[in-house]
Order: sequence, then structure tokens, then C-alpha cells
Amino acid sequence: MSELSPAPLRLPRSIRASLDRVRKRDGVSINQFVSIAVAEKLAMMEAQTYFAERQARADLTAFDAMMARTEVEPPREGDRILPAQNSSLRRPVDCNTSKGVLKSNLKIRKPL
Repeated sequence: MSELSPAPLRLPRSIRASLDRVRKRDGVSINQFVSIAVAEKLAMMEAQTYFAERQARADLTAFDAMMARTEVEPPREGDRILPAQNSSLRRPVDCNTSKGVLKSNLKIRKPL
């Protein structure tokens, strides 16, 4: 962190007890845990704003026309996702598929 500023925090006992239990399990200080929690919340709120702004600019008529296409095209040159070094991907992924679905062998982790 760059510059720290003190911020007194009053929590209900039940929240404080949960905070202590979780932060001890994770091996972090209260300050570190709260800083990370606030950063995650801010990132989520900024993402919501970003996507709301994107949605306002969306052209749903053009999207519907694109999704209604029936012709099948092979991926264009360079329109493939190549596996990154040390990645779990073993082969390129086709971004342009006949069903309009991204094919991959990525494994999705369940949230904690």
C-alpha cells in the first residue's frame, strides 16, 4: 500500500467474532483482512458501474441479428486463443464456433 490513513472501525460483536475467526484461519491481521475486503467491495461496485454503462451503449438489435445468423464460418486467421505458458489449456480454443459457444477445456473452480 502506498500511504496509510487511520480509520476507526466499530463493529457489532457478532461481526467482530466472525472476523477474528476467519482472519485467524487465513493467518492475516484485522487491518489486512479489512483492507482486502474493502478493496474487493470497491472493485465489485466499480465493475457494476462499468457493466451498467456498457449495457446502456449496447445495440440489442445488432446483437439479435448476429445471434440469429445461421451460416457457419471457420475461425479467421489469428482468431484463436492459444494456451499461455504454464496454462491448463492443452490446445487452442475456437472462438468462432458453429453454435456460437466458446469451446475450451478450462476448469471452473467453485467459489469459497
